[in-house]
Amino acid sequence: MTATHLPAVPLGGTGMDITRLGFGSWAVSGTGWRFGWGATDDAESIAAIRHAVASGVNWIDTAAAYGHGHAEELVGKAIADLPEAERPYVFTKVGLVWDPADSQVLPRRIMRPASVRREIEDSLRRLGVGHIDLYQVHWPDTGESLEHVGEGTGAVSPNATPLEEYWQVMAELKAEGKVRAIGLSNHSPERLDAAERVARVDVIQPPFSAINRSAAAEVAWARSHGTGVIVYSPLQSGLLTGAFSAERVASLPADDWRSAHDDFTTRLAANLDLADGLRPVAERHGVTVAEVALAWVLAWPGITGAIVGARTSAQVDGWIGADAVSLAQADLDEITAAITASGAGAGPSRP
Repeated sequence: MTATHLPAVPLGGTGMDITRLGFGSWAVSGTGWRFGWGATDDAESIAAIRHAVASGVNWIDTAAAYGHGHAEELVGKAIADLPEAERPYVFTKVGLVWDPADSQVLPRRIMRPASVRREIEDSLRRLGVGHIDLYQVHWPDTGESLEHVGEGTGAVSPNATPLEEYWQVMAELKAEGKVRAIGLSNHSPERLDAAERVARVDVIQPPFSAINRSAAAEVAWARSHGTGVIVYSPLQSGLLTGAFSAERVASLPADDWRSAHDDFTTRLAANLDLADGLRPVAERHGVTVAEVALAWVLAWPGITGAIVGARTSAQVDGWIGADAVSLAQADLDEITAAITASGAGAGPSRP
């Protein structure tokens, strides 16, 4: 398989140059766990990953918790037969520990050193790799369960591992060569400051989209520190693809976590209004609504790349051209107006 070339940019000071779009594997993690996206076809998922790589994407983001290891296994299968020169970078995450006896119990946010070292060995085995290119702390350790995917901080238990302790373990894994770079996901600027005093924060991974703009401060922190930024949910779990409607949301299966989330219930009308507001921009550029939404994210100073999910090769084709979309000031003005008019989300409304 010969990969198409896409432009790449430095990921902070990691020494890795990444394409501005990466493949996110959460959506292919399968059903049977609390944050699944409904039933998926493993063969189709693997084909989507390989199609993204063949289309020029040079990194895959996954996590141990996705499908309770299943997403990592799929990524491992997708890259196993690729020639070394065509293999993408593999990024994964640590710190959400699930109950193997009950897949519906919320995972706990645990970063105890022994747990981290156990998790990395499990991830290396599932991925079938000798090292992990970017190892990221999924959430700050609270010692308690994850309350809601993508929001909330959870109660902090007296048994929670201090950030300084778990970040030191991450730095040790890097020094040992088990990982090439280390990162923090869902950590506030204050926590990033605390981590930076222990060891270099190579990369951060906050949520960021035209709907969820609340991590602008984290992006600004990274920019001021020369830290790489890869953002997750830039299409707000599909809402900014232009493919959703109230009817489609109503038909989501009960085992798709989105069916009960506020973005798809109480906030749905505003979110769909914003997606509709992107359509005129997309039509002018001759691209998809998804590509405009991604181009808007990539226009933010400090953002290195965006993680984009897909369950089929056709979905990859719907966003792969986003990096080539250059938004003019008039486009940004129109998108700002759409954000304001819709009332969707919170945070600054333009790069």
